Order: sequence, then C-alpha cells, then structure tokens
Amino acid sequence: MLTRENKPETKANPMSDTCNIDRNETGAQEPEVSAFGPGPGKHVLFFGDPMCSWCWGFEPELAQLAERAQNQVQFHVVMGGLRPGTKETWDEAMRGYIRHHWEDVEAKTGQPFDYARFNDADFVYDTEPGCRAVITAREIVPDRALAYYEALQRGFYAENKDITKTDTLADIAAQTGIDRDPFIALFSSQEMRGKVAFDFKRTQAFGVQGFPSVLCAEDGQYAFLALGYRPYRDMQGDFEAWLDS
Repeated sequence: MLTRENKPETKANPMSDTCNIDRNETGAQEPEVSAFGPGPGKHVLFFGDPMCSWCWGFEPELAQLAERAQNQVQFHVVMGGLRPGTKETWDEAMRGYIRHHWEDVEAKTGQPFDYARFNDADFVYDTEPGCRAVITAREIVPDRALAYYEALQRGFYAENKDITKTDTLADIAAQTGIDRDPFIALFSSQEMRGKVAFDFKRTQAFGVQGFPSVLCAEDGQYAFLALGYRPYRDMQGDFEAWLDS
C-alpha cells in the first residue's frame, strides 16, 4: 500500500544523479494533481525526457521495471520537458556542464556515449521536439511508445543523431515500425503541441523537479519509487511487494 496521498512531497527530497528541469516560468501556480491523476487501480508513471542523460543511464532499469509491470499495472511514459523551447545555441560553458554529466552517467552506468555532438557549436538543446515525438508515437501505437523513447535516446547519445530535427525523428519512428508520413503529419499538428504541454503540466502537478523519476499510483495514493537514477536491484523489493499486494 502506498503511504502518500494526493500530492507527493517531492520538494523535501534532495535528488542526486538526476537532470534538473529548467523551468522558464516564474511565479506560475502549480496545477492540481486531481486534474492529472491516472485514474483508479494501479499505475506506474515514468517521467523523463529523451535528451536527459541520466534517463539514458536509467534505460536498462526502466526496461526491467516495464517488463516486471507488464500485464499487472498500467505503465505510463510521461514526457516532462527538460529544456523545452530553448532558442539559443549552447555556449562553451553549457557544453562543458553537459559533457560532465555525460561522463558521470557513462562512468556510473556503462551506457555508451558519442561525444562528437560537442563539436557542433551551433546545436540548440531544445528538448520539446523529442518529447513531442514520443507523445506522437504514443498516440499512434501506444505499445511502442517506450521502444520509440529508447530508440530516440540511443540515437542521440550513442549515435550522435540530432533528435531536434523532424526528419531524424521520423526516420527513427520508421525504424521502430511506425509509418513515417503519418508520424510527420501528426507530429506537426497543434494537437500534439497541446498534448506535450499537457505532459509538462502533469509533470509539474506531481512536483517532479528532475529526471528520471518513477511514481507508483494506486487509487489516489502516490509514492515515488525513484527520484533520479536508481539501480533496479535497489527498487525491486519494494516494487514487487507493491505489485503483489
């Protein structure tokens, strides 16, 4: 049984091994959880961003969580928006900061990275297109959303693909078994822009301030299983006890 009701008290919990959300809004009132809850029954909500390095480090752990949850609870892939709407190219300081994160993730998790991305001084680290692409995949083929999310991460981090570009996002969709042309049409629609904004608000409503985060929900009660990178072995006992309760 989960112990926290309504809104989880995430702000009191310091997070390590995490990518912190870059919130551009100031003074905005946080939305109420009641408008964004997953409904009755048991649910797992994963909050992440395909351009979050610690989420890439967490990918093998997420795969194990999803596999264990299969046929027992509903598993939701929620796009939180790490740096959505970024317009400026990254400067040397930002490249150094992000590279340090990548090196930390690689050292701790063993996930592969292609550092050639840092040779592109004109790159704009806008995570909104990647998040919107995952939601587009989720809309077209719900059971492939997680596979598409993983493919985007692998493309960006291990294969130096620019997943801020529509053609790259569509190519990866096709490689994941999603028809390219319908994907582009839906991805470019106002409907998907609205749905990605909904996911960002949902993330905010649950108090999530960094990724990866994993939330277990049961009939209006919520508790976090992970706030930042956490090995599956450290989550397994609590997760399986909750699943089987």
